[in-house]
Order: sequence, then C-alpha cells, then structure tokens
Amino acid sequence: MSSIMTNASAMTALKTLQSTNKNLETTQARISTGYRVSEASDNAAYWSIATTMRSDNKALSTVKDALGLGAAKIDTAYTGTKAAIEVVDEIKSKLVAAREPGVDRAKIQSEITALQGQLTSNAAASSFSGENWLSVDSSAADYNATKSIVSSFTRAADSSVSIGTIAIDVSSVKLFDANDQSGILDAVSTTTNGAVDYSVSDLDISALTNSDADLADLDEMISTVDTALASMTTAASDLGAAKKRIDMQTEFTTNLMDTIDRGVGSLVDADMNKESTRLQALQVQQQLGIQALSIANGNSQTILSLFR
Repeated sequence: MSSIMTNASAMTALKTLQSTNKNLETTQARISTGYRVSEASDNAAYWSIATTMRSDNKALSTVKDALGLGAAKIDTAYTGTKAAIEVVDEIKSKLVAAREPGVDRAKIQSEITALQGQLTSNAAASSFSGENWLSVDSSAADYNATKSIVSSFTRAADSSVSIGTIAIDVSSVKLFDANDQSGILDAVSTTTNGAVDYSVSDLDISALTNSDADLADLDEMISTVDTALASMTTAASDLGAAKKRIDMQTEFTTNLMDTIDRGVGSLVDADMNKESTRLQALQVQQQLGIQALSIANGNSQTILSLFR
C-alpha cells in the first residue's frame, strides 16, 4: 500500500542512517582522543579502574622524586665521609711521624691543626636540602637519629593505601655532635698517663716529650685515630649499601610505573588500526544511508503520477 502519511521505507532508511551516524561519532571521538574509554559513560568499570591507577601512578612519580632526593642526601653524606677518611688518614700519618724521637712535634701539630680544621669544614658543608647527617646537634627539637626516605606507594585489595619508607640510622654515621660529642671525630678519649681529654678533631701533641709515658699516650692517640678510620669506613660502607638499595628501588618504581601505564592502556586505549578501518566502513555506510533515504523519500513523488 502506498501512503503519503507513512513512508515505511524512509523511516527504515532514516533509522539506519541515524545508527550509522552515532557509530561514526563514536569512532571519530576515539580517533580524536586516542581512547576507547574516555568518559565514565563509555565503560564505567574500566574508566574507574583507569582513573584510580592514573592517580596511583602520579603518587609513584612523587615517590620516585623522593627516592632521588634521598639518594642525593646519601651521596652528600658519603662524599663528606670519604673526604674525612682521607683527612684522618693524613692525621694518622702525621702522628706516626711524630712517634719518631727528635722530631719537632709542635710543627707537626700545626699541620694536624690545619687538617682538623678541614675536618670540621667538610662535615659542616656536607648538607643537602637543609639536612646534614655528618655534623648534627642531637639536642635540637626536630632532631631524629633515624632518617626516613619515602620508597613506595601501595594500594591493597580493600583500596587502602600505605607509604613505605627506607630507614637510615645516622647515629653511626655522624662525625660531630654538638650536643654530647658522640660523633666519630669528636668522641672524647682520655690519655692513660697524662689524663688529657682529646678527640680526633682536637688532639694536640705539641706538648708531648720523648718520655715513655708521653710516647705511650701518643700510641693511644694513633690507636684512637685508627679506630675512627675504621668507624668511618664502616659508615661509608653503610651509606653505599643504602644508596644501592635506593637505586634498586628507583629502578623498580620506574618499571612499575611503565607496567601500570601499559595496563591502563590495554583497558582504555583505542586500537587505531581497528578504528581507522571502522571509520572508512562507516563513512561508506553513511553515504549509502543518505542515498537510501533519498530514494525512499523520492518514492512519495511517484504517487503524484497517479493523479495526472
């Protein structure tokens, strides 16, 4: 039946064209944004997961920055400790030279005093971002012997989050402590015979003579300096181990961020090869739909011929 009120063919063609246009808009949006799921309405579950994981990745980026900052602090402390080892090694050599009878210990002491000043200067300069692990004041209100470096961000199955840290005990690393002289270089010892208090950073041999008692005290000073060298070597080793751990954690965090990016991409990224092929097909369908609608609309014109 031919009708001028209802054109079933045109309605069918129009519905098909509308569906094609809608699919074409979706494909064009995917090609423009690069995402298969760019809004919650596209796929609520995938969008939610992707949004959460992107947020976690930003947190991991901050963790990576914190690890870099921690590594810089450790490097600074290690550099200062290594320089101190070299200076103390020189002091030890001077003391051994002073052990020889007949030498001018006052002149040797002038060299040692210069080296001691260098120790203090190096320790005070070993500061990064306002933190100094070598020259401290344990009586300060904000002092904490354990330094924490943010190392991880973890989301549990119940969506709770936690922050992991790497703890470094600087009590065994510090060279000077202004509060109680408990650092490696300012720890006080007392000579057995002369009952003189001294530390590596302020020992004075200028008044020592060649008596057996004074030479015995000098031997004690050499032993004390050697012990300090051993302690600093251990401290440098500990700092090196901590730096290695931070480097490993940084590499892991970087790989984890890449893995999360790939995981999110597999959920929401558009397959550009597939979308390109789909776009061409939909464009052809659109052209055919327009032509079909034009033909269907033209069928109504044939009804006029019946009345001529």
